[in-house]
Amino acid sequence: MEEKIGLLPLGRATFDVDYANEKLASMLTALDDMHIHTIGPRELLCDADATRAAIDELKQQNIDRLLILQVTFTDAAMTLEAAASLPVPVALWAVPEPRLGGRLRLNAFCGLNLASHALGLQGKRFSWAYGDGPETDVAALLSGDHETTMLSATAIGSSASDEAKTLVAGLHDQRIARLGEHPEGFDTCRYNPDELDALAGIKVDEFAIDDLFELANSIGEDSLPELRKKLEGQFAGLDEVDQDELSRSLKLKLALEQMRADHNYQAFAIRCWPETFTEYGGAVCGPVSLLGEARTPCACEADVYGALSQMILQRVADAAVFLVDLVDIDTQDGTGVVWHCGQAPISMAEPDVQAQATIHTNRKMPLLFEFPLKEGDVTFMRISQAHGKTKMILSHGKMLKRDKAFTGTSGVVAFDTPAPKMLDNIMNSGLEHHMALAYGDHREMLRDVAVALKLPVLEL
Repeated sequence: MEEKIGLLPLGRATFDVDYANEKLASMLTALDDMHIHTIGPRELLCDADATRAAIDELKQQNIDRLLILQVTFTDAAMTLEAAASLPVPVALWAVPEPRLGGRLRLNAFCGLNLASHALGLQGKRFSWAYGDGPETDVAALLSGDHETTMLSATAIGSSASDEAKTLVAGLHDQRIARLGEHPEGFDTCRYNPDELDALAGIKVDEFAIDDLFELANSIGEDSLPELRKKLEGQFAGLDEVDQDELSRSLKLKLALEQMRADHNYQAFAIRCWPETFTEYGGAVCGPVSLLGEARTPCACEADVYGALSQMILQRVADAAVFLVDLVDIDTQDGTGVVWHCGQAPISMAEPDVQAQATIHTNRKMPLLFEFPLKEGDVTFMRISQAHGKTKMILSHGKMLKRDKAFTGTSGVVAFDTPAPKMLDNIMNSGLEHHMALAYGDHREMLRDVAVALKLPVLEL
């Protein structure tokens, strides 16, 4: 009997909806060409109410499998709700986009990444594909042949070096400020303060994001000229962005520095959107870059374990770190793209390219920075809670000298692991969508630190 496939095409209106509809049409054509019996909406679902209505309709249809079309980035909330509501096998299909140096028009891989982590926490296996409509093995996707399996971390020793013990001891009683709660559907950013304290002795002070805005609003305009002059020596284009919004963004930088000085915070985990744009009126991305360069790492989306990962990697590398999203893996080219809006430390910039001051590509406010990442060995590390088990996840590769793949700060990396296997490993590991990046190969010391933290290690 022919399987009935329930469709949920997910999108978000802040991305390029016209382009997303082109991609969706290609996916639907591929399904139709194979005479797949699909049930459900054939247009983008860009809000929770429309998605819930579609899920309720599918409940009545006796479907055999749920196919979630990850056409743009979305958080994982609706994916989890659909998987819990429909007791059938789940398949996820995300689409790539070309690396043309412009905005991330879809960012669908990051949505797939969030979904894989969230489903992994629920112990839910799923089939998946990442590819354009004509190139995707739809039969394998819908047969369950490409279903996730859980990768296990392994203990790598029982005795740490004195250096690793000293580094871990130095984490005790350090403090992270969490400013606002993580966005809904970002299970990748959840944390338990007691577990964090037991792991590394680190304390977290929790603030409302409005506390940061209030402090920034109290800073006078006369505090800005010195900072502005310093930035003019590093970045082009400051005069080309909205100057009032630029001032508001720079005040966020000064407010974070004041909080750090007043309370001796070693890192921040910041709910960076949407409120910095919709309620405050300036981006925190540029300030995050500047603080990271000054060795106070900041994690987006209130990701406390992302901040912890940066703290550890920064100490091991003795260098600035960058919390990245992996936004693409091209198995033909053999490379991936790591990216974030515009917040890499300036020391990571390709020296032959002028770093630019710019605006957020979706929210259209400054201050962000734009440049490709420089060539060189890079180490990736995450203190991960994937599949509900704390571990250290490691990877290594070489940042290539390539034109910028997307706006903001991004780099093209050739991982040591071949790209098709790397893609499998990311899905099977349940890895969070943020990893800390530092230049150099620091895996040996990080393994030693994992022993000192009593953590198993998973190497991608």
